[in-house]
Amino acid sequence: MKKTIFLTALLAASALFAGAQEKKDIIKTGWNIGPLPAIAYDADKGLQLGAIIQLFDYGDGHNYPNYDNKVYAEVSYFTKGSWLIQTMYDAKELIPNVRWTTACIVALDKGMDFFGFNGYGSYYNYERIAAGNDKSSSDIIYTPFYKMKRNSVLFKSDFVGNITDRFKWAVGYHASYFDQGAIDYDNINRGKAEEKKFPQSESTLYEDFVNWGLISADEANGGFVSSIRAGLSYDSRDKEGAPSRGIWAEGHVTLAPKWLGTKNPFARYSLTFRHYVPIVKNDVLTFAYRLNYEGTFGNEAPYYVLPYMTVQGENWDRDGMGGYRTTRGIMRNRAVGLDMFTYNAEFRWRFTKFHIGRQNIALALSAFSDGTTVTRGRDMSYKGVNSISSIARYEEFMANSQQKDSFHITAGAGFRFIMNENFIVAAEYGMPISHLSKNSSVYNQDGTGAFYLNVGYLF
Repeated sequence: MKKTIFLTALLAASALFAGAQEKKDIIKTGWNIGPLPAIAYDADKGLQLGAIIQLFDYGDGHNYPNYDNKVYAEVSYFTKGSWLIQTMYDAKELIPNVRWTTACIVALDKGMDFFGFNGYGSYYNYERIAAGNDKSSSDIIYTPFYKMKRNSVLFKSDFVGNITDRFKWAVGYHASYFDQGAIDYDNINRGKAEEKKFPQSESTLYEDFVNWGLISADEANGGFVSSIRAGLSYDSRDKEGAPSRGIWAEGHVTLAPKWLGTKNPFARYSLTFRHYVPIVKNDVLTFAYRLNYEGTFGNEAPYYVLPYMTVQGENWDRDGMGGYRTTRGIMRNRAVGLDMFTYNAEFRWRFTKFHIGRQNIALALSAFSDGTTVTRGRDMSYKGVNSISSIARYEEFMANSQQKDSFHITAGAGFRFIMNENFIVAAEYGMPISHLSKNSSVYNQDGTGAFYLNVGYLF
């Protein structure tokens, strides 16, 4: 109902202002604030209640529509006990000729999604999920089988400087701490009917992976990561918040050695290419796409660092290959591997622009397709104890799983309210293509779709 009310209000606003006369943008100066409530619902985490605040400092307006400084803050609480706290400060004017971005994210998640490794190489039992969610069924609610506990703290401090006007260097320090383990059964079952509770006698997939040796004892409960990140980028965007033309490409390596304090050392790399192609000038219609490859040097990396699309400079790493910031419409963390390729492609149509008071407002629609795949997976061979029941459970799981991953593809559409080119409210819905193929071996292996209410463009 809330989704319907929100979308109806957006469409009403579109109709009200569709005929408004377009005017030249007002040059913004000083600080501007954009607040937004954060409301969502998850059956195992409960109702999400929170707030997002974005502050943009345009200074004397000489960089508009780009800002001089930005502050982002979000605090969200979930009624079954989870918290999410995110802060970021992006400063372009504080250090001469250097952009400094620092961020800290604290996520206390008592119901983190865990679907195994290698995408379709780990079977998702959607039939048991559907049966458990059916109120007329006597089946237990099975979703906790794909949950685990994850408390994490991530910190970054990146410095970006010019080699030329468009080529840039970047170097930074990134640290994170992961405290992971099995779910709290009491928390997960809170508020559920007795016959629907997930029994403590039933192991979760995470516990199975530990018992089978697919997650080693050294990495099972997480640990501290201390890393140096360095890279290069090329940026010819016309503006940052909602670009309509240009290229933004970057590549970086992340080194997390033992001597820097990392519990389970690793080395990874990331390559990202973003392109914004104007189809109709003046921001009316833009085709935008992003290609990303996240890879690992060698054959080892702790599982808890793999579900991230990494960045350097503005913004921060986004977790969950599947989810709003990576591939819209598939379940978060559905595809996890040593190496991964992801694409996003969308048409962005601004169908009206107008002023409200001293604010520049635009309304936009989008149509998109996202996709991701594991190109090199983690070793899934059995390394657990020599137990007949454990081996039988493992063999049943692997028999239902695919030999290797293939593309997880989604399609969807969205609406955006854009104020001053940087404060952007986004409402989007994505659906996995696998949900439309009932006779396919991957039918419903990515979920059935998802609705998102967030801020900004995906890239």
